[in-house]
Amino acid sequence: MKMQWSLFLIILMGQCSSSTRQPHVYHFINETKTWDEARKYCRENYTDLATIDNMEDMNRLIESAGGDNSSAAWIGLEKTGGREWHWSLPGTEYNENETNWAPNEPNDKVGIENCVWMKPEGNWIDNSCANKAWFICYNGTNNTDTFHLIEEEKTWRQAQDYCREKHTDLISGNQTFNEEVQRKMNSPDPSARYVIGLFRDSWKWSDGSNSSFRYWPTHVPENPQGNCTVTRLDQQGRWDSDRCNETKPFFCCDGEFGPQRR
Repeated sequence: MKMQWSLFLIILMGQCSSSTRQPHVYHFINETKTWDEARKYCRENYTDLATIDNMEDMNRLIESAGGDNSSAAWIGLEKTGGREWHWSLPGTEYNENETNWAPNEPNDKVGIENCVWMKPEGNWIDNSCANKAWFICYNGTNNTDTFHLIEEEKTWRQAQDYCREKHTDLISGNQTFNEEVQRKMNSPDPSARYVIGLFRDSWKWSDGSNSSFRYWPTHVPENPQGNCTVTRLDQQGRWDSDRCNETKPFFCCDGEFGPQRR
């Protein structure tokens, strides 16, 4: 049997988990299958295709390749239907009863607008993820919550990468109502706008998880090449979309319990 069809299991020293479910273990399956075949295999032998909750999970996936950077492997993210709002900060759920949208927002005024900016008075507006603005980072280290206004213009994804590298993440959830944030945004320019950590997309995890973690190279693809997601090990694990009938190796998650599948 050819090497590409042989089976290798790499059990990671880590978990693909969230605060709402029991720990899972990652398994890298170096046998090529379509996305549906890979999901079937994972559900029969483990729990499901891999869900990724944070950068710690991503780093473990990358390390599991053992130096082989030629693979693109399926994970459990699939494009399914209508768009839903998510906060960038892992574990922070979007609550439609705790929002601060400006009048008539969100409205997709100029095409598809899947990312959110905040006005100086604290109201939110949707905007293209490719547009640039100043942004606000959240830092939750040292047992204190601090906020940093970054006076550099970046796209939503660039701002997220910056905040995750230098702080914790983009400002998310109820943090946007913080008095310290309002002071930092106190601008005499009524047209000022600031990127925050709210975005929407149509991508769902196979195991039914509501994890908001995304690792696309730019913004979430509006017109993807395919409806299934791979992690590209030759590009530091950055994700890409591909046709679901392509055959690739894949990552499974394992655990005693998990969320209800779709």
